[in-house]
Amino acid sequence: MKIRIESSRIIKPFYENTPPTTSSNIPLSVFDKVTYEAQIAIIYAYHPPTPSNTVIELGLRKALAIYREWGGRLGEDEYGNRVIFLNDEGVRFVEASASSTLDQVMPFEPSPSLLNLHPSLKDVKELVQVQLTRFTCGSLVVGFTAHHSVADGHSTSNFLVAWGQACRGLRVSPLPLHDRTIFTPRNPPLIQYQHKGVEFMSKSKKEHSLNEVHHISEDMVVHKVHFTIEFLAELKARASSLNRNNKPYSTFESLLAHLWRAITKARGLSGFESTQIRISVNGRTRLNPKVPNEYFGNLVLWAFPTTKVKDLLREPLPYATKLIHDAISKVNNDYFRSLIDFANTNAKEEHLVPTADMTKHILSPNIEVDSWLRFPFYDLDFGTGCPYIFMPSYFPTEGMMFLLPSFIGDGSIDVFVPLFEDKLSTFKKICYSLDLLEG
Repeated sequence: MKIRIESSRIIKPFYENTPPTTSSNIPLSVFDKVTYEAQIAIIYAYHPPTPSNTVIELGLRKALAIYREWGGRLGEDEYGNRVIFLNDEGVRFVEASASSTLDQVMPFEPSPSLLNLHPSLKDVKELVQVQLTRFTCGSLVVGFTAHHSVADGHSTSNFLVAWGQACRGLRVSPLPLHDRTIFTPRNPPLIQYQHKGVEFMSKSKKEHSLNEVHHISEDMVVHKVHFTIEFLAELKARASSLNRNNKPYSTFESLLAHLWRAITKARGLSGFESTQIRISVNGRTRLNPKVPNEYFGNLVLWAFPTTKVKDLLREPLPYATKLIHDAISKVNNDYFRSLIDFANTNAKEEHLVPTADMTKHILSPNIEVDSWLRFPFYDLDFGTGCPYIFMPSYFPTEGMMFLLPSFIGDGSIDVFVPLFEDKLSTFKKICYSLDLLEG
């Protein structure tokens, strides 16, 4: 797949009325500071006919006038606090063309070639980048990158929907809630949970970790797995079979438990090793009072179900599912409030830094999961219909999974699983077989 860059430029917000001042800033919240400080890239594909680049660009500029944070820059204020400068310096907008039809390179498989469909993620000062790649058949691929410190997946998906609304000449609705100062510590603080070693770690330990060599292995593959609704229903029934309260576990919990066991078995780990999953938990519905879905920013913490490898593989599926369910349940209002208090007292005094780290390329014996199952990413309609493919870019981090609703639209799920190539054959044998895992 040969991609030719036709143009690359900075575009700025378009204001229909008097532009606001460009000298203000928004301080990062504790949840912005504790998340990954990295660019994340996603990819959309559209069948023809598609809107012109001009229409898509104007819609983006209009959306940036409402979501001003994306058009700004990260930095520090005069007190050394991390802030987003609302300076309207703009986002990167790239126009490109491909030398083939989209059908010749579809279906997109997770491979390094996907990196050609969006701007580079390295040394980027823009908080959003967009690349429009036109194929000879008239199809369009949109590559979108965004800085995680500015917004989580929930907020980013809201922005993308707004971008589509602006392209279609609609009023952006709902409007975002921009106030990041709503997460204030209690007086006196009440730290009820252990946060050091969970969300925070010492700076020296983090620096030691960053100084380790993390090569992207050439024998790493990102395998895409499709789980049908029939398989998911059977999985959920098995996972919930020992529930005493007769309330079934969620499809997400059941599938994640199955994948945790399958990946662990494929890795061939020692039975006495500990393994855990890092699971994102959205705080909007967990905080009391609830935070509106329109809140723009990060509002995520993590659950960390942990067990010994031998127990994970020896016990039946309900064991792993219960570990996951219980760990997620504990990340409640009290936990979020405790983290806010800790971050504003102990973390500052001890100069602690976040444990979230995108520099590692091997997570074994652990796993991380990014679930995009509830985000309206498929609703990005520029005026000629929704995308028929949505997927993450190529992230070859061993053990870092992405869960997406399948583009089929029937409730099935696609999972992107990065593994070492010599572990892939074992994983393929057991990922669709519950009986092999129970053996």
